[in-house]
Amino acid sequence: MSFLSNQVAVVTGAGRGIGRAIALKLAGAGADVVCVSRTAENSEKVAEEVRAAGRKAWAVAVDVAAADAVIAAVERILADTGKVDILVNNAGVTRDGLLMRMSDEDWDTVLDTNLRGAFLFTKAFSRTFLRQRSGRIINISSVAGLMGNAGQSNYAASKAGLIGFTKSVAREFASRGITCNAVAPGFITTDMTAVLDEKLKDGLLKMIPLGAFGQPDDIAEAVLYLSGPGGRYVTGQVLTVDGGMVM
Repeated sequence: MSFLSNQVAVVTGAGRGIGRAIALKLAGAGADVVCVSRTAENSEKVAEEVRAAGRKAWAVAVDVAAADAVIAAVERILADTGKVDILVNNAGVTRDGLLMRMSDEDWDTVLDTNLRGAFLFTKAFSRTFLRQRSGRIINISSVAGLMGNAGQSNYAASKAGLIGFTKSVAREFASRGITCNAVAPGFITTDMTAVLDEKLKDGLLKMIPLGAFGQPDDIAEAVLYLSGPGGRYVTGQVLTVDGGMVM
């Protein structure tokens, strides 16, 4: 399967979990991949895996919420690759807590990384997409952005914001042949979710009609669909991959 041959994909938050799975999935379909992570160690580790799959890869370490750093990183990416065909805004963090106890810092950290980061990367690449009159932008949201979640008002707000951002960008860019969609994962087994209490996990499992937690590869498959020829006529949509949690 090589329907993404000669295409360049940029994946933020590629150092582990869902981001790593997305980077490897796109590489498996023929794309060269820019692996963006907060740390050089994590981004380079996944870049090496992409190269082992026979594709070109670049490792970029950047804080996605730092405007100047993002602009510099995007300039460097374009100098190295010459173009970008697919942008996956996946970088995300959690700082869970009940609203009445949530610190301003925890609110800002989550909104800055999850929402501002997607804004900064999309804006920085926008001229390139518009100039080439093509591109696929995929934002990784969450079912929390659709249904809310107690103890995650910051995270849910950031992911709901991503959905509104996705639909607005889709309308702005559609006339230039650029699509913008969101994928909303449900409960996916990753390092981020592994720390949750077992009692909480059991309660979540009862909310999933399919009766199982998802895997990072389930999200990567959805991104692959939206990135490939099958997603040509899809824009402004939220593809929920959650085992039926939100219907």
